[in-house]
Amino acid sequence: MSTRLDKKMADLKAAGKKGIFIYITAGAPDVETTLKAVREAEKAGADVIELGLPFSDPMADGPVIQSASVCALKNGMTLKKELEIVREIRKFSDIPLIGMGYINNMYHYGFEKFVTDFKAAGMDGIIVPDVPHEESGEMRKICAAHDFHLAEFITPGTTEARMTETCKDATGFIYCVSNNGVTGVKKIDYSTIGKVCEKARKFTDTPLAVGFGIGSPEAAVAAAAKSDAVIVGSAVVKRLMDGKFAEAMALIGAMREALDAAYGKKA
Repeated sequence: MSTRLDKKMADLKAAGKKGIFIYITAGAPDVETTLKAVREAEKAGADVIELGLPFSDPMADGPVIQSASVCALKNGMTLKKELEIVREIRKFSDIPLIGMGYINNMYHYGFEKFVTDFKAAGMDGIIVPDVPHEESGEMRKICAAHDFHLAEFITPGTTEARMTETCKDATGFIYCVSNNGVTGVKKIDYSTIGKVCEKARKFTDTPLAVGFGIGSPEAAVAAAAKSDAVIVGSAVVKRLMDGKFAEAMALIGAMREALDAAYGKKA
């Protein structure tokens, strides 16, 4: 499998850089802002866009992204409209796009149809947090057949025995959840997930991206210590929902600078 995401992560590794995944809820506060945020986030230093596909019961998301999802759904956001957003993004950007959604929507749509339609529109993969690895076998087969990544997860509680299953066939990236909870900015000791990342390296060469809780350049640097990338969601979405677009982009830029200063190749 060779996708935009694979190429981006390989390029970052070759350059000695850490990646930044920026989560943006599709259609919140509106479609125009979503498209503008993708365009400007890339300019500010984002390497990958995680496009949130709103659902009424987003079990992995905290209050900020829950509110953004409610807003998008009230605006009439559907998977068909999200397809149009992906197509619009592809008119101006080749940045890797990873969807983040819940199986209820995809099951209703038809999972294979979801993969083929979103792949054709320009999406590179999907994160489905409410389907455990043990129940995703058929989904993984469908995704593999279409060169479409299905993210695997590791958490502070993941044992090495479980990693042998979840990591061995992982593609694109592995989502490393920093804490036992939901999304949202909070103070976290990232050394815990760092140790889990170190163990995961025994089982996979697939890039590791740490998410949950990252709200500042300092937190991004800490989260990236043992990983290949960081995932930032609530801190950006909150600013977009509050109408503080420039602040959201400035935060991304500050994280890019901090990561490059901490981990960039020295001359």
